[in-house]
Amino acid sequence: MSTSVRPEPKPGVMDIAAYVPGRESAPGATKVWKLSSNESPLGPSPAAVEAISKAMGHLELYPDGSATKLRNAIAETHGLNPANILCSNGSDELLGLLAQTYIKPGDEAIFTEHGFLVYRIQTLAAGGTPVVVKEDKERADVDAILAAVTEKTRIVFLANPNNPTGTYIPVDEVRRLQAGLPKTALLVLDAAYAEYVRRNDYESGIELVSSSENVVMTRTFSKIHGMAALRIGWMYAPAHVVDAVNRVRGPFNVNALAIEAGAAAIRDKAHVERAVAHNETWSAWLVEELGKLGLRVTPSVGNFLLIHFPENGGKSAADADAFLGTRGYVLRRVVPYGFPNALRLTVGPEEANRGVVAALKEFMES
Repeated sequence: MSTSVRPEPKPGVMDIAAYVPGRESAPGATKVWKLSSNESPLGPSPAAVEAISKAMGHLELYPDGSATKLRNAIAETHGLNPANILCSNGSDELLGLLAQTYIKPGDEAIFTEHGFLVYRIQTLAAGGTPVVVKEDKERADVDAILAAVTEKTRIVFLANPNNPTGTYIPVDEVRRLQAGLPKTALLVLDAAYAEYVRRNDYESGIELVSSSENVVMTRTFSKIHGMAALRIGWMYAPAHVVDAVNRVRGPFNVNALAIEAGAAAIRDKAHVERAVAHNETWSAWLVEELGKLGLRVTPSVGNFLLIHFPENGGKSAADADAFLGTRGYVLRRVVPYGFPNALRLTVGPEEANRGVVAALKEFMES
């Protein structure tokens, strides 16, 4: 008989390390540049803002539980069947729903050592066992992933591009991974940063989902579309996966403002191209300038850079973080991701990019 005097969480819940978002404040700084959460420096499409304004007069009504307008807009933009699209309260919700749907106690989920922290959280929350595999030069290693597969493997989570490294694996490697998995294992391609990638050997996963029964692609409106506050995610998946996840998701998991704004945003291709062009220009500039300071930067195809600092001499990532904070620049510590001596820098507006480089130059030369 239990001797507890209060309700207790089920076993394993209190062993989960809660996700900690990027820091927002820099105490003492007169102006703060938040470069810790990979948010778009361009903000949302004006069309999305207008759509929200029009929808504000009907807040008493429940949203469409199927997010039909948003699904149709996504399908139209990407040439997909809307029946194979499911929308969500951010792509994080989809990762949790997929884990809840396909993982039971005793099952395993595989992800790489520097993969998104939510994979571990949702695997544990579902009662599963996380299986972490090594990366090769801060890049997913298909052979290592396949070597970790067992009869208990139910999901393989692959962020492509990955956060916080910004690295990716080409489509041939993704296809080789899928071909080597058991048909009973679900490959979840987390393509949150897909729109930023401009490489001929990259695919977000649409083609592989279309030709497979065990592949799902998740996407988000939080990054290039600049709508992190609205929490809009979506997945493209085989019909049987959509059917299963629909049975466990909340009935109104995408709010009405998000549906309207998302539908408008994804059709505003000019705004997306402006965001891509800004990122291409300033990412390249930042890499060059940081290199001049003697700092190694992991090659990134996303809208962020992983900056590595010296191991000694008072120039560590922790030292840099403290110094930058006094100047109003907030970057992301990535210790939980296996990088105790690195900071992740979001590509920001011009003023922030130039300012953070100047601050780092002052730090390195001090």
